Amino acid sequence: MSLLEIKDLRVTYGSGASAVPAVRGVDLTLAAGRKLGVAGESGCGKSTLALALLRLLPASARLSGEILLDGEDVLTMKWGRLRAVRWAGASVVFQGAMHSLNAVRRIGDQIAEPVLVHGRATPGAAQRRAGELLEQVGLPASRAAAYPHELSGGQRQRVMIAMALACDPRLLIADEPTTALDVMIQAQILRLIEQLVSGQDVGLLMISHDLAVLADTCDRLAVMYAGRVVEEGPARSVYEAAEHPYGRALSAAFPRIGDPASRRAPRGLPGDPPDPSALPEGCAFHPRCPVALEVCGRDEQELREAGPDRLAACVRAGVREEA
Repeated sequence: MSLLEIKDLRVTYGSGASAVPAVRGVDLTLAAGRKLGVAGESGCGKSTLALALLRLLPASARLSGEILLDGEDVLTMKWGRLRAVRWAGASVVFQGAMHSLNAVRRIGDQIAEPVLVHGRATPGAAQRRAGELLEQVGLPASRAAAYPHELSGGQRQRVMIAMALACDPRLLIADEPTTALDVMIQAQILRLIEQLVSGQDVGLLMISHDLAVLADTCDRLAVMYAGRVVEEGPARSVYEAAEHPYGRALSAAFPRIGDPASRRAPRGLPGDPPDPSALPEGCAFHPRCPVALEVCGRDEQELREAGPDRLAACVRAGVREEA
């Protein structure tokens, strides 16, 4: 049995004429000890997907489908069980550590809090656990006495990872964990997350706009556009030879080692993602697609086989030489 199974997940904000579909029929699977990346531009629905996994969305959001975590459906859980699952079953490393941490509480107290709240230890044992977690993420235990503003951006992100691991979750959700960090610190944080996941047999779902980062960190990669997964497959394979035109555009936006042309002029993608409340007919990507066909403006494409262990929602899937 998979650690995480997402089946036909749909998330809509509002209702009636003002309803906005943010996630539209997503299906994904993640096994324990494996790493799944989700990529896409801002507004594609990837962060909404991450928050939906633990029902952390506002009351205006309507969810349907199934989110099976160790076989239990998160969407039908009672409040008490959901509260426990949010720590012991799965934890989130949010974007922007400075905004996620309490500015007037010491770091050690914030890491120890979930251990205390969920009845795992006495106050003294919880503080010792906080020190152990700080050392596990590469910080001295003495930093438990520090306040968030006394730490660097990379150190604060390590604290967020320590807090997420406090109750030994089975699933770690990392939403843009390296946002606003310099390149060297990004690499350190990514290696840390990778080591922790592999060493503890924890499943990782990582959200990012950066295909290069996900290809280097994850086993599999799902590309989202306008609330749907438009491509899925082995991470390195999707990054190096995407089958969907949108995946290729994302990949081409980043310079590559050994490719001088990409360093001089990384290719972008004209236009903006569509308004979720007014999606175009047919494939939502077709107004921006450089290889769109007439059928693309008429029919929305479902994921189809596009090669060994590859899926793509495109009429050209599996025939890239025509693009």
